[in-house]
Amino acid sequence: MTDPASGNRPPRPEPSRSEPSRSKPSGASAAPITEIVERMADTAKGERVTMGDTLEAFGRRSYMPVLIVPALVVMSPLSGVPLMSSICGAVIALISAQMILPGVGSLRIPGFIARRNISGRRARAATAKLSRLAHWLDRRAQTRLKWLIDPPGRTVLEVVCLLCGLAMPVLELVPFSSSILGGAVLLIATGMLARDGLFALAGLSVLPVFGTVLALGIETLGAAGG
Repeated sequence: MTDPASGNRPPRPEPSRSEPSRSKPSGASAAPITEIVERMADTAKGERVTMGDTLEAFGRRSYMPVLIVPALVVMSPLSGVPLMSSICGAVIALISAQMILPGVGSLRIPGFIARRNISGRRARAATAKLSRLAHWLDRRAQTRLKWLIDPPGRTVLEVVCLLCGLAMPVLELVPFSSSILGGAVLLIATGMLARDGLFALAGLSVLPVFGTVLALGIETLGAAGG
């Protein structure tokens, strides 16, 4: 529009030069593992808490958070509860299998596993100890090495998680074996959730350590039996 007094056009406003937003996409969490631990703690507020209650808190279509839950449990003091490592291994195997199979809709967990319960007090103590680990993972996770997270690399990672879950019930009596396998699954699942291939690679690198511990554990059990 022309200024009637001078006949000149007013200067056009300069386009904004603000830096593009670096925030995460809508719906993405800046601290996904911490949120998982916090939701686990919320489900443990009662006198007893079941595996089904904990998994249900994430929804039946949230495969990745639900895969992380049993991996966290088996790395916590709750791994000392009789058969807890076997239950967590079975859940990891079931979730991984349903992730691999095409066309599977909502997550399905057998009733006898879903009804497995522990005291709420013990569960709250365990989640409190997991908070520091969750913060550590969230602070360091970032998008990198995406070729390992995208297919076909992702399918390989899901198969590894399946095998780790299947091994846990078999190796219940071998010291530390379930916690090591749980750590591998946790790193791999965190990598897939945060699209951080380096975390997934770290999870794969844990497996040779597991092989060493397994060999030593079997040798120790054999010596004790002899």
